[in-house]
Amino acid sequence: MQDPLFDLEAPTKRPRGVQPAPPLAEDIALAAALSPRIHLGTSTWSYPGWQGLVWAGRHSEATLSKTGLPAYAAHPLLRAVGIDRGFYRPLAASEFERHAQQVPPGFRFTVKAPSLVTDALLRSEDGRGRQPNPLFLDATAALQDFIEPAFEGLGQHIGALVFQISPLPGPLLARMNEQFDRLHALLLALPKPPAGVIAVEVRDAAWLTPDLVALLRDTGARYCLGLHPKLPPLAEQLPLLRALWPGPLVARWNLNRLHGPYGYEEAEKKYGEFSEMLDPDPETRAELARIIRGTAGAGQEVFVTISNKAEGSAPLSVRALAQAIVAA
Repeated sequence: MQDPLFDLEAPTKRPRGVQPAPPLAEDIALAAALSPRIHLGTSTWSYPGWQGLVWAGRHSEATLSKTGLPAYAAHPLLRAVGIDRGFYRPLAASEFERHAQQVPPGFRFTVKAPSLVTDALLRSEDGRGRQPNPLFLDATAALQDFIEPAFEGLGQHIGALVFQISPLPGPLLARMNEQFDRLHALLLALPKPPAGVIAVEVRDAAWLTPDLVALLRDTGARYCLGLHPKLPPLAEQLPLLRALWPGPLVARWNLNRLHGPYGYEEAEKKYGEFSEMLDPDPETRAELARIIRGTAGAGQEVFVTISNKAEGSAPLSVRALAQAIVAA
């Protein structure tokens, strides 16, 4: 006779690694109602405070950075994500490829170009400009250290490759014609990506002129709508988008205007683990939703990433933005 002890079923093994939070029925329904052309996501994915929103359990930032992307990409509404760390150090094609292998078809990445080519100054560790950067908007450096590795590694998962031009020092702002010529020459030298778009984001309102529209039109690049206190409000950037219509939409919602142009540290302290929407901005969200609906409705792709510092919790901002898009 068999020992009853051996009749017991083997205990169920707990899944190892980072697991996705069980999807909410509301999020599944929202995702089904969104156009497949709309790619919403967060500016990165390594936040332990997203437990219950994105992750099923508690994990360290280091663990989430290395192995959390598949769980992030399993969320019904998260169809895109930013890779911002390449701004501080150029990434190899193998690093991009590792990310691309962890996400499903249709998922897109918004990637910032390295500061090596987008900052006019070489900076010390505290962020202070030390001297002029000889590679500022240099096409050869952009190709070798950004475009070619991203093309090779991400391929069809490219959403937007963004040249976020850092704030310019006074002497360069006084000679904006030279900066437009530099940017024009850079964009002309870049090949068309296998998917997605190349876009330009700025931090100085001095860029927002008909000259920028003309060079973007000429090169086929897009304007990245920058929702940041250093720039005019969204409504005041719309004329530039209209002048470039039709075309894909690239938007990065970086920082709530209430914190001011230098308020990143203040926002980080206030929002803690980024698990709650503490500073909702329904006006910006509604206007952005209207632009997204119009763009996707015209058959164009949409790539939007949102920072935790926009409203307090980027996954909750994505959900609220999806609700605003679908509601109308």
